[in-house]
Amino acid sequence: MWFGALLVICGVVQLAWSAINRGRLSDSHTDPVAGRTLEPSHRGLRFLGLGQTWPGLLLIVIGAIVLLSGAF
Repeated sequence: MWFGALLVICGVVQLAWSAINRGRLSDSHTDPVAGRTLEPSHRGLRFLGLGQTWPGLLLIVIGAIVLLSGAF
């Protein structure tokens, strides 16, 4: 059961690490609609794509399976 919890925690850390290493999380600029913002410009939904996040998601899913199998 501890192994499953460890896998879930490692998966969350992997997701956070990949998001941090993808680039600047905030960038001060002026948007014509919103005004002054810290939102990075031109960062679409590719930021959350499965291409970079699949290892972390896989660790979380495997950890959840191990935790659920330990519950029975």
